[in-house]
Amino acid sequence: MTYPIIEVPEGVSSQLEQLGTKSKFWYRDENDKQVMFKRGRPGTGENWAEKVCCEICRLLGLPHAEYDFASANAGNWKGVVSPTFVPKGSRLILGNELLASVEPGYEKTKRYRTRQHTLGRVHVVLTRFPIALPLGHQPPETGEMKKAFHVFTGYLLLDALVSNQDRHHENWGLIVTPDTHLFLAPTFDHASSLGRNETDERRLERLGTRDEGYSVQSYIRRAESALYPGTTSQKPYTTIGAFENAAKHCPSAARYWSDKLSLCSGKDFEEIFDNIPESEITEPAGLFALKMLELNAERLGNLEILK
Repeated sequence: MTYPIIEVPEGVSSQLEQLGTKSKFWYRDENDKQVMFKRGRPGTGENWAEKVCCEICRLLGLPHAEYDFASANAGNWKGVVSPTFVPKGSRLILGNELLASVEPGYEKTKRYRTRQHTLGRVHVVLTRFPIALPLGHQPPETGEMKKAFHVFTGYLLLDALVSNQDRHHENWGLIVTPDTHLFLAPTFDHASSLGRNETDERRLERLGTRDEGYSVQSYIRRAESALYPGTTSQKPYTTIGAFENAAKHCPSAARYWSDKLSLCSGKDFEEIFDNIPESEITEPAGLFALKMLELNAERLGNLEILK
């Protein structure tokens, strides 16, 4: 089944926002649901990366924002649409706002290379406060999967699997309901994944090279998380390092998500790419991304802390 491309009707935008070179707007669909259209930058692969990660979340059972391919502005803009996951009357508190509320001097306006954005601090805020699991998410009846950080650990496994390098402090958060209850937000914004920014020429070179230093294996080892080991650390964790260190806080949760990944086969991932319309992705991009998934899944399965 080929994934649909949603046509956003003309004149429906209610709020236009500019994010660097990206643009997005909110509108209400035919069911009066608030939906965001986010335009992907041409030639970047942001749209297919977002859709693929959405479908991988579905395979893993991770609570996630929904994404579909879309077009707007009479078909001149390609992007994705995503229905709001924030219930009416509730609001989304992003990680920077949350950390700034408990850490004096936290640099909440600095999005990237924020050394104060440490895994330890995220663990503290997600365990110190009475934060419920994401709305609608049903944990298993057995096992230690009752806390927000247990689910966040699954988000970090996703990051390691898809080499998502954009888990900065505005790409996770909490939902506050009108009665002031706190819920972990579903995982969202995964467009910086799966080598989507590489050129097809380089993808094919890396897939075919005998040079270990230029291989896909070498490429994925360099993927960096936006989470740091400490405030004085010169470099952030790698994506797999962030998950591995989260596993030290709660090995049972890490094993739970690793077991979920082990149930996914290469054919499951291939089916996701087979369902992408040809207009939205090139063949080398798909082959390169699939190789990344294969290698990252193997690396995650070999982590000593999970054995």
